[in-house]
This record gives sequence, C-alpha cells and structure tokens, in this order.
Amino acid sequence: MLLLHLSSNIIVLLSFLIGLAIAISIHEASHAFVANLLGDPTAKYQGRMTLNPLAHLDPIGTILLLLVGFGWGKPVPVNPQYFSRPAIDELLVALAGPASNFLIAGVFGLFAQIAGTGSFALILAVVVQINVLLMLFNLIPIPPLDGSKVFRVLLGERAFRLLELYSLPLIFGLLIILQVSPLGNALSTGVSQLTGFFLGV
Repeated sequence: MLLLHLSSNIIVLLSFLIGLAIAISIHEASHAFVANLLGDPTAKYQGRMTLNPLAHLDPIGTILLLLVGFGWGKPVPVNPQYFSRPAIDELLVALAGPASNFLIAGVFGLFAQIAGTGSFALILAVVVQINVLLMLFNLIPIPPLDGSKVFRVLLGERAFRLLELYSLPLIFGLLIILQVSPLGNALSTGVSQLTGFFLGV
C-alpha cells in the first residue's frame, strides 16, 4: 500500500500530500479556466476555477492515488453546447490539465535544481514526480481520462458518448492492467525518465 510506504518517512509523506494537492488543484482549475475561455462558464459557476484542493478532490480517485499511486481529480463539468467547435474545444479543455502538470513540473524542477539537496529539494522533487505521473496517466486514451477526448474527434459524438458509458469499468480495468502488465512498467519508466529530465539528473 503506497500510503503505508510513504508514512515511514514524514518528509516524503508531506511532500506527496503537498504535491498531490498542487497537481490536482492546478490540473482541474486549468480545465475550468480553458473551458471558460472557450465560452463554457459551467465550471466557473460551480466554483471550479479555484486552486482550493477541496473543490477538486474526487473521493475514489484520491483513495486510489493513496493506495496504488494512480488516480484522478473530480471531473470538471463541461457543456460542449457553449463551444463553437465542440469536439476540438472539448479536446483543448481536456489537454489543459496535462499541459498544466507539464508546466508545474518544469517550474518546480528548476527550483529543485537551484535548491540542490535537503528536505526542501526533496519536497520539490516529489512535486515534480507527482505532476509528471498525473500528466502521463491522464493522457492515456481511456474514459474518463483526458486523453480519451481525442476519440470524440476521431469517432464522432455518438460513438464517443457510448464509450463514455463504460468509463468506470474501463478505468478499473486499466488500473488492473497497469499493476500486472508491462504497461505499468512502461508508465513507471516514462515517469522516472521525464522526472529526471526536469530535475536535471
């Protein structure tokens, strides 16, 4: 269990919780911000254009993050009827989350390189790693993850909405596959390499 492993080192546990709050809050707020920018105020009116992590934590996604290291935030409500290009604009809204994690990882990675060593540098490094993990995980094209929105462009509205009906079994199936197949190792390798790139190691 990831949480029990982290609890053996209070600095690492603190770093994980801080990184989780930062990553999910900015990720979800970015969805809301871009949706509002493209004409959909739904998330704004529901209080999702905020960096308050309590507005963005999904109970199941957060528990899974603590238990197995993979999870998600509370989905930001999007009403494509507000968009001038529904499929493309919804894809842009979806990609805003992983893009924000990329930027956070870059900024905190730079700070970590400046900090050098010590507890503060460790906290920064963990924040980078969590943002890289959240970015790569959410780019997997499985509903309800952000990467799945590409199928709306490729398959059309009707087929994509049908696929979305199976979001819950698909995501739990993905979590099982990540635990027992080479895909999980590939994701871990990608996270490690990209984290190392941002940290300059």
